[in-house]
Amino acid sequence: MSNLLLMLGVFGATFAIGYALISKVPPMLHTPLMSMTNAISAVTVIAALLLFTAPLGPWHMWLGGLAIAAAMFNVVGGFVITDRMLGMFRKKGQAQGHRPTA
Repeated sequence: MSNLLLMLGVFGATFAIGYALISKVPPMLHTPLMSMTNAISAVTVIAALLLFTAPLGPWHMWLGGLAIAAAMFNVVGGFVITDRMLGMFRKKGQAQGHRPTA
């Protein structure tokens, strides 16, 4: 029980610190910041996959699966948003994924 309280305390503290830091970021920097946090979500996916290498109960497996699903949702969404952001800088008629030749 003490481990659960410790983990909940760490989660609450990181949530509060994260919210305080993100709320101070200017709106113009939110999209690049989101791209970086999506890279961090990839680390969460790897950590959750490592969770499945240990013999655990069904409750832990459900939490690991939920962590993977939530982090992958964030990773894929980040790629979509980053692609849209980069699309704003493409010239009209320029195909995706192709660089202009000099």
